[in-house]
Amino acid sequence: MKRSEINALISGAKELLHSRGFALPPFAFWTPREWTAKGSDCDEIRKCRLGWDVTDFGSGDFPKTGLVIFTVRNGSRILPEFAGKTYAEKILIVRENQVTPLHFHAAKREDIICRSGKLAFRLFKRSPSGELDQGDVDVSMDGVRRTVKAGEVLVVAPGESVTLEPYMIHEFWAPEGAGTAVLGEVSSVNDDETDNYFLKPTGRFPEIEEDEPPLHLLCTEYP
Repeated sequence: MKRSEINALISGAKELLHSRGFALPPFAFWTPREWTAKGSDCDEIRKCRLGWDVTDFGSGDFPKTGLVIFTVRNGSRILPEFAGKTYAEKILIVRENQVTPLHFHAAKREDIICRSGKLAFRLFKRSPSGELDQGDVDVSMDGVRRTVKAGEVLVVAPGESVTLEPYMIHEFWAPEGAGTAVLGEVSSVNDDETDNYFLKPTGRFPEIEEDEPPLHLLCTEYP
């Protein structure tokens, strides 16, 4: 991805969240120059990867396959100083027909909450060989247990949510005509390095072409 594209996406995300009443923490607005003056008191932001995260999942086509994320809080499964925080929270911004591809987590359990717009998703169980199981899927939606067909398209309206258990394979997007969706994610600790398992080869973090200076650093770029 080009840095100019990432800058534009972050600027657009800030405007969108402001228009929908989502206030971001101060570190969402720190510039790269401000980051150079930050000391060890900001290590939780650095080491737990709080902040901006923009990805096209290696597709080279962000509008079709991509996601803008802001991680508000997170702990760590491996760093003792942050192990006491056993939860994470994210804001996800999803465009119409923009897919986050099929994947699962082995450790993380998460609730995806539609805050505005609409969310469409598909669920599958994981077969013993790691493929898509075509059997029915038991899922909790807003605390109500449901059984859905494998791959059935389910639509979540504002205020509604779905609980994704470990090893539950899922993909999601904003359905056509619904506009951009703003989602909340509340989960156990998030570990993007070791706990994302995509069914097809996928680049979780983009390679960046530096065609202009960064507006804000991504969560993988802190000094």
